[in-house]
Amino acid sequence: MSLPFPQAILFDLDGTLADTAPDLANAANKLRTVRGLAPVAYESLRPVASAGARGLIGAAFGIGPEDKDYLALRDEFLHNYETAIAVDSSLFAGVAELLAHLEQDGIVWGIVTNKIEQLTSQLVPQIGLGHAGCVVCGDTTAFPKPHPAPLLEACTRIGIATERCWYVGDDLRDVQAGQAAGMTTIAAAWGYCGDTPPVKWQADAIAESPAKLLQLVRDVRRKAAPA
Repeated sequence: MSLPFPQAILFDLDGTLADTAPDLANAANKLRTVRGLAPVAYESLRPVASAGARGLIGAAFGIGPEDKDYLALRDEFLHNYETAIAVDSSLFAGVAELLAHLEQDGIVWGIVTNKIEQLTSQLVPQIGLGHAGCVVCGDTTAFPKPHPAPLLEACTRIGIATERCWYVGDDLRDVQAGQAAGMTTIAAAWGYCGDTPPVKWQADAIAESPAKLLQLVRDVRRKAAPA
């Protein structure tokens, strides 16, 4: 399909702009080691990193939010993570260059994440994302993604209509949220992506890397330019 040229590109945070899985996995494995349990292999935890506490506790202990022990584990996990939030986390290769080029091209960029504000506000400046046009967190609005409310809030903050925005994320719920908000959706195939491959998400496009996303933006601009 023909994509509209974006006036703004909004990004998920974990697994899209930033590779935060190492610190998230460490926070989950600390739950196990203090209980005398062996750590779970990083390769088993990384794919669920975008799902936050729910995904990591599920992978580390095989339980979900309905379990009686879940809330206590979640609170301990969040404490572990907050105290070591940016030890091994960093931007994915090519992200800094992508954002710099978007700024040069006059395209606003922002962050819409399900990570709570208490954690996001600490992480974002430490990994070089403090100049985002907006930052909307999982507890900024009444509903997190896949509800469209966070994306609609981001558009209000930057003053750009949803149909002029792209939303880029590495999880199915990112695509669902973007579609519900009326945005063009881009699957970040370089991210964690969970259990379902991006080709099944019905996103408007798939980018295999930040560099490929930048190329897509420039291809769309070239096609949109008057002859």
